[in-house]
Amino acid sequence: MSGRRIGFWYRLAAAIAKPPLVVLFKRDWRGMEHIPAEGGFITAVNHNSYLDPLSYGHFQYNTGRVPRYLAKAGLFRTPFVGMILRGTGQIPVYRETTDALDAFRAAVAAIERGECVAFYPEGTLTRDPEMWPMAGKTGAARLALLTRAPVIPVAQWGANLVMPPYAKEKKLRLFPRKTFQVQAGPPVDLDRFYGREPTPEVLREVTAAIMAAVTAQLEIVRGEKAPATPYDHRKARAEQRRRAKGKGTT
Repeated sequence: MSGRRIGFWYRLAAAIAKPPLVVLFKRDWRGMEHIPAEGGFITAVNHNSYLDPLSYGHFQYNTGRVPRYLAKAGLFRTPFVGMILRGTGQIPVYRETTDALDAFRAAVAAIERGECVAFYPEGTLTRDPEMWPMAGKTGAARLALLTRAPVIPVAQWGANLVMPPYAKEKKLRLFPRKTFQVQAGPPVDLDRFYGREPTPEVLREVTAAIMAAVTAQLEIVRGEKAPATPYDHRKARAEQRRRAKGKGTT
């Protein structure tokens, strides 16, 4: 198996995180056969709870192919958490700074070393009222087109029932005992995009294909049909401002 070995720091993180995860939550894991046994690859995961990096991370760890998350740079400045993040090889993201490209370069290097780079393409917790994936950002698409690494769509559900993303009360809802569901699907077919110039339009098309694959897996997990058009938070905010302005002039 190629790629970085799990190593001391990841095993330490697992030793801390796995016991409460095993005791407090049930697991329904599917699609591990779609995780490549070797070589670099990308996972694209939906994001609906501050807790889901642990639920997804537990699943991914047990495949033997540990993920390298792209994490906010501020987390690396937290004493103990930062030490774990650096030790496990996570990738700091410096948004809107001169160092912003460093994360992309680090992700490319990780893929070239045969590792897994995990993306939350939505860029933040979903704002969709029904908790479906939103329209995605183009980072995963850029990396996929450059490296041609397989993109594995991953859907997760259950962490949001324990820690809802925007609940007023910041407390865990542990009982009754919840099930963390994680399902990986087959690689997203991006062959038609390879060799094309990565224009904004192409990147949007690739991103839409990735998000559609993630949403399709979540439809299976939830046993429901997602909306035909993904929720777009920017458009929703613009519409809210337009309506508010309209009310103010009446």
